[in-house]
Amino acid sequence: MNIYPKLITDALATVRYPGTGRNIVESEMVADNIRIDGLNVSFSLIFEKSTDPFQKSVMKAAEAAIHAYVSNEIVVSIVAESRQAARPEPGKMLPQVSNVIAVSSGKGGVGKSTIAVNLAIALAQLGYKVGLLDADIFGPSVPKMFQVEDARPYAETVEGRDLIVPIEKYGVKLLSIGFFVDPDQATLWRGGMASNALKQLIGDAKWGDLDYFILDTPPGTSDIHLTLVQTLAITGAVIVSTPQEVALIDARKGINMYTNDKVNVPILGLVENMAWFTPAELPDNKYYLFGKEGVKRLAADMNVPLLGQIPVVQSICEGGDNGVPVALQPCTITGKAFLDLAESIVTQTEKRNRELPPTQIVGLKKQ
Repeated sequence: MNIYPKLITDALATVRYPGTGRNIVESEMVADNIRIDGLNVSFSLIFEKSTDPFQKSVMKAAEAAIHAYVSNEIVVSIVAESRQAARPEPGKMLPQVSNVIAVSSGKGGVGKSTIAVNLAIALAQLGYKVGLLDADIFGPSVPKMFQVEDARPYAETVEGRDLIVPIEKYGVKLLSIGFFVDPDQATLWRGGMASNALKQLIGDAKWGDLDYFILDTPPGTSDIHLTLVQTLAITGAVIVSTPQEVALIDARKGINMYTNDKVNVPILGLVENMAWFTPAELPDNKYYLFGKEGVKRLAADMNVPLLGQIPVVQSICEGGDNGVPVALQPCTITGKAFLDLAESIVTQTEKRNRELPPTQIVGLKKQ
């Protein structure tokens, strides 16, 4: 039996790519490298991305078409290629980032995102190159706090890869799933979908050269945290809590999540948020609404630094709602508190890097 390239391409023209409905020949997915050696046929199929969800099914359909329309005796070898360069493997996604800092909390409602946002801005004001990733996939709040809810990041081709360009404001590069979903609709995703979206925001984005990459993580412990430690070598974690006893219980769990033997991410320290209330008209008065210095005591018990105590001031809430974070006002009591917090984190990060080896990503268990 004589086999020639047109027989192969005619057979492949019967295979349609599910994403467009067009056949793979007119879609220019069949590479110009068809080789025929007796009954052995080999060629490549070109997909836009290495993670194309239809890759395996299209390759099987191509093999079946050749068997059906040419000969069932043909031995078919197909190689999948990608027009876009593959995403770097976990642990190597951010080669230009010096420090990855996870801002975390054991429970919701303690102001973790407020801390993350103002910390990022304060670090930028100190002259550092800063990125902020809103990793709270199910409750993204960073776009509102930066007043960039209507922003829509665009893609830029860099070395054969289409990369998302982060939004820049107040000297901070930022990305959030909130830029890509309807803010009025609940984000109903299974864990795998959320994790894949997070990996895209990390590995398929043009973060560039950064001194600090801040992760605003979801409250508690979840698949998202596992994805982060399996994807990034996190330099250290900052745990946020209020002084309340119920919050401190969860803060201990948050500390354990990072320090257990399997994860082994150093704790840079604790932040006591809502440490006290100071009325604007009585700036020297302190009212301990949620208990006094509970996080300070926890830091001492756990032998980790207390990085800062942030008071409750009306301007913090107003700043977050209006998209003008209070860290932009370093002359105010709270603005100075965030500037001091940023300086403490820089000190602890430098100390951690001097005294401890680099963090290793958590390996995936083989099934």
